[in-house]
Amino acid sequence: MIESSIFTPCQIGPITLKNRTIRSAAFENMAFNNSPSQMLFDYHTAVARGGVGMTTVAYASVSQSGLSFHNQLWLREEVVPELKRLTDAVHAEGAKASIQIGHCGNMTHRDTCGEKPVSASGNFNLYSPTFTRMLTVQDIDRLVDDFGKAVDMCRRAGFDCIEVHAGHGYLISQFLSPYTNRRKDEYGGSLENRMRFMRRVITRVMEEAKDDMAIVVKTNMYDGFDTGMQVDDCIKVAQELEKLGVHALVLSAGFVSKAPMEVMRGAMPIKALTYYMDMKEFWWLKLGLRLGNRWMIPTVPYKDAYFFDTAMKFRQAVKMPLIYVGGMVNKEDMEKVLDSGFVAFQMARALVNDTDFVNKLHSGEVTKSPCKHSNYCIGRMYTLEMKCHQCMKESELPTKLQHEIDKLEQKWN
Repeated sequence: MIESSIFTPCQIGPITLKNRTIRSAAFENMAFNNSPSQMLFDYHTAVARGGVGMTTVAYASVSQSGLSFHNQLWLREEVVPELKRLTDAVHAEGAKASIQIGHCGNMTHRDTCGEKPVSASGNFNLYSPTFTRMLTVQDIDRLVDDFGKAVDMCRRAGFDCIEVHAGHGYLISQFLSPYTNRRKDEYGGSLENRMRFMRRVITRVMEEAKDDMAIVVKTNMYDGFDTGMQVDDCIKVAQELEKLGVHALVLSAGFVSKAPMEVMRGAMPIKALTYYMDMKEFWWLKLGLRLGNRWMIPTVPYKDAYFFDTAMKFRQAVKMPLIYVGGMVNKEDMEKVLDSGFVAFQMARALVNDTDFVNKLHSGEVTKSPCKHSNYCIGRMYTLEMKCHQCMKESELPTKLQHEIDKLEQKWN
């Protein structure tokens, strides 16, 4: 019997994964009061036990100003011991541990991040909704230091890999995109200037990582709208990251405040999204979604391996290792991606549906995830912990939400 390429070891910088499967940095909403919880520990330990080569703790902010959610991880000294307990447990199950670090920029509100939200430029973010202020050069200096300090904390917490979030319309992406960067100084204007903040962050991260931590960067292949970054510009960003010496790129796309479903594909389950939102905290967004509905979060058609064709353009443009993400739910596509020159692939929804999916794939029990792409897990994760509706009791799911799920599943399956 010939072993599938999925289950062969791979090298990412200084670390070796036992296989080519990585749990992507999809937000768990399990860091209650911005600190690691037992739920977060249990989930990633279960994913590691389920056979992945590496699991990624999602979206840890490098500073309080970078927090989008009350239940999002905030990297600070007091959480290091609990994170070390998590990485020790992941290692004991035979997997590597990664953590995604970043800053949300304008994707937040004062009562979450503790101050007026910041961005590359001062603007108004409809999705908060809030006005933001432009970061000064002194602010930028402090944020670069914050990224460096975060890497040091992650090292002491036992992480093998750091994933820097430079996509999806968060802060580094806000500097890169002409849509959100209207600056007139050395951090704005030309793409060379707009890459300056990213370049400084990555240079500092690489210095702190030394020679024993893997550094990967999640970056956009396009923003998903006419006034944002297009493929050609994003290839130039990828080539710059290659020059900076990062060990691999995770190729994604989309912009949370402008083209959110470009990231995940399919339709957002609006009823589920608004049902779980607290009226006191999110009244503005609930009202906007009820009135604007698909105008605010337009549908983008789903298909398996939906980023593959675009990702191949990047595969041809750079020599460095690339990690595929996007619609990885069946064995055939996974092998196709690896055979096309990608070092590994990431997945999330298949592992929200079943933390044992990789083991079942390896044993031959399954060849495809039973995930049906209703995006219910995405709809609830902005308020509650990420969870698949197929893992819930019938009594836990209101009838109107089940009807919405059924309708969406019929559309994409």
